[in-house]
Amino acid sequence: MTTAQQLTCWVSLALGTLGLGRSMPAWAAPRATVRPALAPSAATDDTTFVRQAHRRPVFQFDQRFSLLQGKLVGINGLKAGVEWRGRWRAGLGVYLLSGGVPTRGGVPAALPAATRDELRFRYVSAYGEYVLIGNPRWELSVPLQLGVGNFYSKYYLPDGSVQRSPKELIYMVEPTAMSHFRVFRWIGLGAGAGYRQMVFVNDQLEDQLSGVIFTGRVKLFLGDLYKVVRGRQRLFSQRGLRREDWGK
Repeated sequence: MTTAQQLTCWVSLALGTLGLGRSMPAWAAPRATVRPALAPSAATDDTTFVRQAHRRPVFQFDQRFSLLQGKLVGINGLKAGVEWRGRWRAGLGVYLLSGGVPTRGGVPAALPAATRDELRFRYVSAYGEYVLIGNPRWELSVPLQLGVGNFYSKYYLPDGSVQRSPKELIYMVEPTAMSHFRVFRWIGLGAGAGYRQMVFVNDQLEDQLSGVIFTGRVKLFLGDLYKVVRGRQRLFSQRGLRREDWGK
């Protein structure tokens, strides 16, 4: 604004105040400041949804522990699947019992009396998972797995030799509740608990292999890892995980 324009503006203001002049020129009127509206995700701290507009792959090391026949046994697992909109996940997993399960039944009559036996099993599963609540840093979800596999008995004879029984099919249902915490954008640690229920098997086998599950997992977010590597970002950065970054 030039000096002449500023002088005209002040004169117009004075005359307008006294009711003797015309209204202020349009070019001299104060301009309203328009501030951009905050996006809903930034304006409110919404922890009920974890939204992703696209599908992305997920990969997990799923270590499970179960108390069977009074013995704590480990079950090593790998899971791979796809996530939709940060809410639904589905995929496949494979699990292998790391040690034998003691049995309550007797050994076959054809084997020596001092023979020791244990059960072993492995299985594959199809799983679905629904995220109940969460944000970019943490979440709580409820996975459900349907598994099919085989089991056999392993006999340790007094002379040191080992025999195996024929393999038989087993079926199971495993509902659990899980949570995870992202250490970095591309990796998280999780824990949870649930129950393994054997189905379509005899009562003795159901009693031996059904039980409470305790789960620990390492979860890789392959899509985020790809973005970090492709964008040459810091591998161990907290970018996107801090509360102030959630609305960005």
